[in-house]
Amino acid sequence: MSARTFYIYTLGCQMNVYDAERVAAALRGRGWRDAPVAAEADLVVVHTCAVRAKAEQKAFSLIGRLEPLKRGRPGVLLAVGGCVAQQEGERLLERAPHVDVVFGTHAVERLPALVERRLKDPRPLVDVAAAEEPAPAGPAGAHPGSSPVSRYVTIMRGCDNFCAYCVVPHVRGPERSRPPEEILAEVRAFVAAGAREVVLLGQNVNSYGAKEGWGGFARLLERVNAVEGLRRIRFTTSHPKDLTDELICAFGRLEKLCPHIHLPVQSGSDRVLSAMNRRYSRAQYLDKVSKLRDSFPGIAITSDLIVGFPGETAEDFEETLSLLRQARFDGVFAFMYSDRPHTPAAGLEPKVPPVEKRRRLQVLLGVQEEITSAIHRALVGTRQEVLVEGPARLPRGGGGGPAAARWTGRTAANKIVHVRAGNGGGRAVAPGACVTVRIERAHAHSLSGVLDPG
Repeated sequence: MSARTFYIYTLGCQMNVYDAERVAAALRGRGWRDAPVAAEADLVVVHTCAVRAKAEQKAFSLIGRLEPLKRGRPGVLLAVGGCVAQQEGERLLERAPHVDVVFGTHAVERLPALVERRLKDPRPLVDVAAAEEPAPAGPAGAHPGSSPVSRYVTIMRGCDNFCAYCVVPHVRGPERSRPPEEILAEVRAFVAAGAREVVLLGQNVNSYGAKEGWGGFARLLERVNAVEGLRRIRFTTSHPKDLTDELICAFGRLEKLCPHIHLPVQSGSDRVLSAMNRRYSRAQYLDKVSKLRDSFPGIAITSDLIVGFPGETAEDFEETLSLLRQARFDGVFAFMYSDRPHTPAAGLEPKVPPVEKRRRLQVLLGVQEEITSAIHRALVGTRQEVLVEGPARLPRGGGGGPAAARWTGRTAANKIVHVRAGNGGGRAVAPGACVTVRIERAHAHSLSGVLDPG
């Protein structure tokens, strides 16, 4: 009898990507094999996101599209995990009765056992219990589509901040940090397998180890920085209220720590920040931005912004635009506010009309596009060290610019760069190589350049 196969869909954040890798590794450990497409799999797993209404709708749309696959092949199992699964529990089966297993954010390691149980019993299973997950025994295997050059390492789970709009504390639970030795062992194993970069993950990495007394996040970065063979360290996400001076100074003294930080601000209005329960002011946030740039001139700072939070006035929105111009982020992820279950903001009034939320979002994105374009244009003519992640994906029709590139990678400041060999053909380049690239063109979301022959 041939081995059973699985296919994984992953929606949402990097934490879901990491969880998907752990599920894949656990299934392979029990003899399962990767299927090339969902239509050929014996088990289809969907990791979902609930941080915004649109993400939840996307998850249910995908789950619905898998129903014909189940009808056509009755033996196929469908498992749904992630934040929507944790949020909905038994209710998910009412909306999608073709689902076989619902596993919450605390049950990632238990999925293989749940699948084995479901194979013996026709009744659907739901596991959203908040029991402690067993400590991972080793690094996750590569999930199809992930880059072996850069690997995610979860250092903590959950969140204690309870921002008024956010469902994460309700679906991920309270903050729990992993032991530093366990993290270091995983990093070393990834490096031994060929990784050159690790991205440390957590809902709020800045509070790593605070409950456990493990010396804080800056100390963990020092220990990861000492891992031999590792080239770069990144992390996400940071809460501004927990961004310490010690961590800010780390950018200037840890040579492997990339000069990029994602520091969500959410709003430029003190009134809205208070209503969001963010626990910092506009001035405090901008002071941290200033300190970061003093510690490492040229550091890339990106952020998250929400438009249309309940009660946000036109004046509040203008404050956000002025902060955008003052902070000059390298890029932002901006979203229209949407009510989420269990959150205080869902009961706040007045709601900003959808048409006005859409208008504000487009205005904000327009302002940020001008800032990002100016930052990218300033890099034209410079030489940048690029960590090659893999071959470039050529768009249809070919052409110049990024389409002429052979490889794609990132600068230390997290800029995507499309690299071509140049007239001389260039030296041999492979994923994991660090190469010097002369930047020739700036694009809306990336750069392109030529491999330096030296």
